[in-house]
Amino acid sequence: MEKSTAMRWKLKPETDSQITSKLARDLGIDYTLAKLLVQRNIETYDQAKAFFRPSLKNLHDPFLMKDMDKAVVRIEKAIAENENIMVYGDYDVDGTTSVSMLSSYLKTFYPNIATYIPDRYAEGYGISYMGIDFAHDNDISLIIALDCGIKAIDKVNYAKEKGIDFIICDHHRPGNEIPDAVAVLDPKRVDCEYPYDELCGCGVGFKLIQALASKRNQTIDDLVPYLDLVATAIAADIVPITGENRILAYFGLQVINSNPRNGIKAMIHQIKKVELNITDVVFIIAPRINAAGRIKHGNYAVELLTELDFDSAVKFALEIEQNNNDRKDLDKLITQEALLQIEENKEQDNYSTVVYAENWHKGVIGIVASRLIETHYKPTLVFTKSGDKLAASARSVKGFDVYEALEQCTEFIEQFGGHKYAAGLTLKEENYQNFKNKFEEVVKNTLPEELRTPEIAIDAEISLSEITPKFFRIMNQLSPFGPQNMKPVFMCGGLRDNGFGKKVGSDETHLKLNLFEGTNQTTYNAIGFGMGDKHEIIQNKNAFKAAFHIDENEWNGYKTLQLLLKDIEVEAP
Repeated sequence: MEKSTAMRWKLKPETDSQITSKLARDLGIDYTLAKLLVQRNIETYDQAKAFFRPSLKNLHDPFLMKDMDKAVVRIEKAIAENENIMVYGDYDVDGTTSVSMLSSYLKTFYPNIATYIPDRYAEGYGISYMGIDFAHDNDISLIIALDCGIKAIDKVNYAKEKGIDFIICDHHRPGNEIPDAVAVLDPKRVDCEYPYDELCGCGVGFKLIQALASKRNQTIDDLVPYLDLVATAIAADIVPITGENRILAYFGLQVINSNPRNGIKAMIHQIKKVELNITDVVFIIAPRINAAGRIKHGNYAVELLTELDFDSAVKFALEIEQNNNDRKDLDKLITQEALLQIEENKEQDNYSTVVYAENWHKGVIGIVASRLIETHYKPTLVFTKSGDKLAASARSVKGFDVYEALEQCTEFIEQFGGHKYAAGLTLKEENYQNFKNKFEEVVKNTLPEELRTPEIAIDAEISLSEITPKFFRIMNQLSPFGPQNMKPVFMCGGLRDNGFGKKVGSDETHLKLNLFEGTNQTTYNAIGFGMGDKHEIIQNKNAFKAAFHIDENEWNGYKTLQLLLKDIEVEAP
């Protein structure tokens, strides 16, 4: 059995005890729960009220975003003059949900709307010349690009020469120059004073429909049906679930669980799950939407997400389910081949992982990069052949900015884009080895030693006796969980197993325990996935400490609390 990775435990700093105690009193909750709130910069009763009771009224005015007024004027002109409009987006979840959302909204009052998703293999990421030519051939005079375009200087100029205007809705970091479009909506623009800059591409698109709706005497309540797509994009794009994103995700999850669009309903119908949380959206809904663009074409995802007939949506969902199964088989196979390549090249001790095979499927190399980090915890790039170039997906480890690392390797790169933890790039094949050497050098010189071991950030040390149904119920109201509002991790020491702890699973990979603390004989169920090799720690009633989430386990309709172990360690005598 493969040994589970060593972990570095890091207890978050203590919060101000006076602020925490006052908040606990004001809210009538225990100190640990108040501490979780203060860690999230929620220090007063009013802030807590706004956090626990998200309101669509707290969304920002969309016209605070630079160029929003210009975007609305140009779209209204296109409608008044009966122009053809193309809604263009990338082939991932954020892009396809954005296109589905904006196109379906515009179609409620204007028919001349086309959608376009670039082919991952023929056109690559972002705005393409092929897409602009398609627009020109079909008499389209306005392209609204979502989740891409912030660096498309040449493409926007090319479109302008053909008499086509661009509106760009993006959330990636701009370069030194902004494209010469009619409007560039991107809260990460240095000259944009919008109060929240962590929106995903679909979030920026939602602000655009919010602005358009305000001119049509619609209210935010009229736009709630679109929030299932926004929540899906927020979950899939791993943006912080704070501020506006938290409000949008909170209400979007309600739509997903009560009255989602047919495409999402059809996918849920396949998996037969009663209620989805944000983690389910990340691991169940998002991969299926992504699979269409990875295995076939992103258009399939848009067709599914805009389908008005449920029976047709079910047929699309079945096809996408097959795509997803094919994707799983592919990423498993390629991950095995990549791990073998690392071993054969004796690169286990490198500071970075860079692997390449020309036949690897371009659609799954990002997933493979994430898988490799699970085994070799280091910044990772997976390359494959793409036309006459090599294309790669980059993934990073917590705390390390892979985008900045790539910026130091630009002499060998044709183009790249992305953000701190995920990026994509292309380069000429003859530059591969030089790039690989340079990237390894950059990572070696800039990756702090402590970031080479995965960290468990622990929110609070608690006693097992604090874990009650009420504690769990209030803690769960911190959801939806995600970056900068992660599901709390607790630590408890002086634990022992009651003797019934065992390895479980067909290959005994997992660890199932019945824990008690100190002299209190009350036991708590705990499960540690992938922790079967730590069984010896808990034998003979040895004392140990555990880091864990608190979870709910449902069996035959009966719910009980259980500890979801992240790690266990021998307690020093």
